[in-house]
Amino acid sequence: MTTDPVECRSEVEYAEKPVALTWAGQRLEVQAILARWRTPQGKHFRVSTTDGHIFELAYQTAVDEWHIQAS
Repeated sequence: MTTDPVECRSEVEYAEKPVALTWAGQRLEVQAILARWRTPQGKHFRVSTTDGHIFELAYQTAVDEWHIQAS
């Protein structure tokens, strides 16, 4: 069983608010969503974590897959 690298809250549709992510084997809680935008491929978020790191999260709707990039 695999788990998504991003945990999110979803009310109306999936991936509305990221709350935590897994990076380098560590679970990091999202402190703030700094930006959010959509592209034809899916949803994107720029977030800060409680340990002070910044990440860009991308959810590709067509393949139901998250991608994480450290900033």
